Amino acid sequence: MSCPPSSIVYNTTLCACPPGQVLNFSTNRCTLFQAISDIQTDSGVDYSIGFPATIFDFDSIRKFTQSQAVFLEATLVMLLSWLVFCFFLRFKSLGDGRNAWFKIRWWISRLDVSFATRHWLDDQKVVTKRKTELGGTFSIASWILFIGLFAALLYQTISKRSVEVHNIRATNAPDLASFVNDMELNITTISSMSCSNLRGLDTLVTGNPGFIDERFSPLSGFANYSCHNTSQGPTINLRCSPCKLIQDNLYISWQFVDLSNNPATAVGFQFNLTARNQANKKHVSFVCGTLKNGSSFDDKPVTFRGRDANILKFNLFPRIYRNLHDLRLIQPLFHEFLPGSSLYEASQLHASLENSNDGLINTTLYVNLLSAYIVEINNQNIMGPVSFLADLGGLYCISIGIFFYLLVQFEYRIKKLRNEDSVLRKIRNRRKAQDHWDKLRKYVKYTWGCNTLDDDYKKPQNKSSCSSFMVQSVHRNGSSHKRSQQNKMDFNKKLSLPNEKTAISESSCTTGVKSCVAGTAPISQGWISDSSDAPPVKCKVLGSTDNTKQHSVGLCKGGSSQPQSFTLADENIIPSPPTLELEAGSEMEISDIQKNLRSLYEYNVMLREKLVAAQLLLHALAKKSASPITESNT
Repeated sequence: MSCPPSSIVYNTTLCACPPGQVLNFSTNRCTLFQAISDIQTDSGVDYSIGFPATIFDFDSIRKFTQSQAVFLEATLVMLLSWLVFCFFLRFKSLGDGRNAWFKIRWWISRLDVSFATRHWLDDQKVVTKRKTELGGTFSIASWILFIGLFAALLYQTISKRSVEVHNIRATNAPDLASFVNDMELNITTISSMSCSNLRGLDTLVTGNPGFIDERFSPLSGFANYSCHNTSQGPTINLRCSPCKLIQDNLYISWQFVDLSNNPATAVGFQFNLTARNQANKKHVSFVCGTLKNGSSFDDKPVTFRGRDANILKFNLFPRIYRNLHDLRLIQPLFHEFLPGSSLYEASQLHASLENSNDGLINTTLYVNLLSAYIVEINNQNIMGPVSFLADLGGLYCISIGIFFYLLVQFEYRIKKLRNEDSVLRKIRNRRKAQDHWDKLRKYVKYTWGCNTLDDDYKKPQNKSSCSSFMVQSVHRNGSSHKRSQQNKMDFNKKLSLPNEKTAISESSCTTGVKSCVAGTAPISQGWISDSSDAPPVKCKVLGSTDNTKQHSVGLCKGGSSQPQSFTLADENIIPSPPTLELEAGSEMEISDIQKNLRSLYEYNVMLREKLVAAQLLLHALAKKSASPITESNT
């Protein structure tokens, strides 16, 4: 196999990559190792996640949801949207109070719940409750701000209502023996080597080297070990389950040696040390990272090769989590990396490759158990009900105070805003009064058929009121009053009898009753004038006396065969309609409208009673007029 481009050739036929570069077998090229030296350590307790990280990015979701900035940004967006919407409505016309813009602006003014009695007022005037559109806008804005700040306060209370307290105490042998964890270590030597280059991974050294407590023992009695090849190089796997750590210092060493066609060179190390409680395996502590060039020097590319050992130091920290049912978990920490023999220049690497004494990479794992002390972890609550209520009251005062200051400034500088509530109320009262009047006009027209209402409504300059009503003649349609429809049908039948017999020379002309309050000619001495040129007809007056009411009906006789009208003799039977009580320059109030409607209702009831009395008299007259005709025929 040919040597890769820009490689170092040694011993005439052998090849090696330059310092800091590793051979890529798929492309047969030397590539620079550019990984960033980074050490990551878990805080101690983490919940394992069963979903693949490629499908759900839980870290980004957690960072997005567990932040007060989310609540504050959402509050700001809602607040600005509401203010822009209300500012846009200011440019819409109110009209006559019937369009949608007036209704929206009216309901915004009704939302003035915070500043209804705190608007601009002149000196020495009674404080009145005023609901303005500007007050409604700022009231809702203050509540939006308060709710957003309240949500952020709740998040802070829930997520940070307690602090983690660490208590350190001295330990003894029984305390250390109670820590039974499953530990696993993976160390990858980043290189083009394989597990066939591995030598000497079978001995465990405990205690302090060179001292009396130094001990040697087989590694298989302490942990299971293995080696497997990866794309980045050979990986050493050490697994201790269960692992009882009672010794302070542990040393494990191994070497990678040269082969005939594969030299012992490396450009870095990757490690991952985890600890998991055997009884509660959902909690795990770990430390992982990448080491190159010692992780303490500059980023100049190097190649590790030589007799000096590369030492990786780890500390094991025993912890007791009182807040998790006395969980006993060992926290691994990366302490130090002491690089061994390393080469920076190509000439140095070329000389080392041709020297058989340098044909190895020594690696030593040093584990130090911090057995002198144990850290006890517990949670302590720092948020009480009194402090929460104090924070809540402060947020409310801030929300109200900001918009109250803006309201005062607006009404102080813009005089038009001081009385804007009266403009909306006048438009609304005028519209409601018009709607009530339309309903009353339709009711009167439907009940008594008063056609003058249409003329009065279309031509208000005539100033004519519907104070008179007409009971039409028998040849016209009867009244549309539903409650007296049947009686009027019988009444029309009886009045139409004289018209069926044309041979009768003398007939009774009984027509409708017409009130003479306005627009009728005066009647005197029982004579009735007609619009035609016919001579006046003498009418007999028939009286009908009730306890408190007296009605008179004139019975007309004449040579005309057409039915004539008769009137009520007494002009005082039907009084004038009630007057509307309105003061000049005052606003129309609901109470005034109700009072006028009540007067009109009582007046209509009185008119109906008089109409029923007149109808009874007409029935009596019809019977008396029919009896002489019957006798003459016989």
